[in-house]
Amino acid sequence: MTKAHSRTFYAATRLLPAAKRRAVRALYAFCRVADDIVDEPGEDREARLRAWGAAGTGEARADGEPVLRAWAATREAYGIPPHLPAQLVEALADDLRHQGFDDFPALARYCYGVASTVGLMSMRIIGSRGDPALYAIRLGVAMQLTNVLRDVAEDWRNGRVYLPRDEMARFGVSEGHLAEGLVDERWRAFMQFQVARARALYAGARPGLACSTGTAGWP
Repeated sequence: MTKAHSRTFYAATRLLPAAKRRAVRALYAFCRVADDIVDEPGEDREARLRAWGAAGTGEARADGEPVLRAWAATREAYGIPPHLPAQLVEALADDLRHQGFDDFPALARYCYGVASTVGLMSMRIIGSRGDPALYAIRLGVAMQLTNVLRDVAEDWRNGRVYLPRDEMARFGVSEGHLAEGLVDERWRAFMQFQVARARALYAGARPGLACSTGTAGWP
């Protein structure tokens, strides 16, 4: 599943020792299925997502589903707290009822749920010195914010706007900009502000690289 859906991530995980490589790919597969449930059509998506999450936290039986069996073994082997996959699923469930975000703190909470939780679980598998949690949280928010800024047009076509409403109003940006693909000085100033925020988050996350251990370490 990892190889089919993310060739770059699949290639990167080949650098890990075999046990950690299998574990990280099990994490990817668990998250991938959850994300696919949200994106697939059907009125029962939330029920299916909740059932997947219950099995993914150990609250319900995994039965014979291979991804859930691999993920259960990973959770047990690396002591991954059940609240982390639960927070991921809860954020994805909120996305099913997407109503946008009034401000950046609300968007940041969503980014934490769908991205920072994955980083926190990954660090349990990869290993670390000290406490890298703050850096993993910052990196997750930065990466998801980058996705938001990259996918504005696609999200609009899918009936979703992730940009903070109060900041859009402050810069004079309306949904008309999104509908028309309008790029003017107001849009440029708004996006420059968002890009600067993402870069600051990346910079704030960078010291966390020194916390990595073993083959995941950086020179």
